[in-house]
Amino acid sequence: MTSTIDLTRTARLEWEDLDLASFSYSPLDGPTLRCLRYMHDVESHTMCYLREILVTRAHRDPELTAFLSCWCFEEHWHGEAIADVLRFHGDSAGEDRVVETRGHRRQSLRPMAFQLASALSARIVPVLMAWGAINERTTQAGYGRLAATARSPILAELLRRIMRQEGRHIAFYTEQARQRLEGDVRAQRLTRFVLNRFWAPVGSGVMPADETAFLVGHLFGGGDGLEVARRIDRGVDGLPGLNGLHLVEHSVDASD
Repeated sequence: MTSTIDLTRTARLEWEDLDLASFSYSPLDGPTLRCLRYMHDVESHTMCYLREILVTRAHRDPELTAFLSCWCFEEHWHGEAIADVLRFHGDSAGEDRVVETRGHRRQSLRPMAFQLASALSARIVPVLMAWGAINERTTQAGYGRLAATARSPILAELLRRIMRQEGRHIAFYTEQARQRLEGDVRAQRLTRFVLNRFWAPVGSGVMPADETAFLVGHLFGGGDGLEVARRIDRGVDGLPGLNGLHLVEHSVDASD
C-alpha cells in the first residue's frame, strides 16, 4: 500500500492560548453544549474503537497500526480540549464521563463481534477503512457545522484546529479504502452490504439514541445542514463500488 499520511505531523492539539475561561461568564447555548457533550464522549471513546479494529486482520499491517496509534493520540487530545470547554460550563468531563461511557455491557461484546467478522472474511479491512472514512468525514463536517451555528469565535477557532487534524485522518482512511476496494469486486460487495446494513452515525453504538438523533438533526437538518450531509455522501460515492448509498442523508431523515 502507498503511504497516505505523514505521521511526523502527529501532534497534541494546542488550545491553551484560547480564552476558554470566558465561557464562565459568557456561556455557550444549550444545544451547542449538548452537541459538545456528545463529541467529548465519542472522541474519548476512540481507544475502544482502536481495540475493536486491532482484533481484526488490520493489526497485521504495520502501516495501518502506525497510523492508528497516531490517530488515537490525536483524538484523545480532541476529547481533552472539549472537556475543558465543558468544565468552564460546570459540566462533568474527562474521566468521570469516560468511565460511564465505557461501562455498558455491550462494549465488552463488541471486540468479539469484530474478531468473528475478521475470521469469517479476509476482506474485513476494506470495510473498516471505508467505515472510518465516512465517520471521519461526518465528524469533521459536524465540527464545521457547530462552529458555524454556535456564534462563538473562541469555540469556532478550537473546532477549526480539530478539523485540520481530522482532515488528515479523512485522507488516510479514504485512500486506504480506495486502494483496497479498487479492482476487488468481492470487497466492494461486502463493504456495500455492511455499510447499508449496519452503518449509523458515529457514536450511535455508545450514546443514547435520542442524543444521536438530536446531534444529527441539529447539525445536519435544515437546508444548510442537509447540503453538508449530501456533500459527505458524494465523497463516499467516489470510493469504488460505493456510489449511491446516501448513508448520511438517510440518517438525517431518520432523526426527524
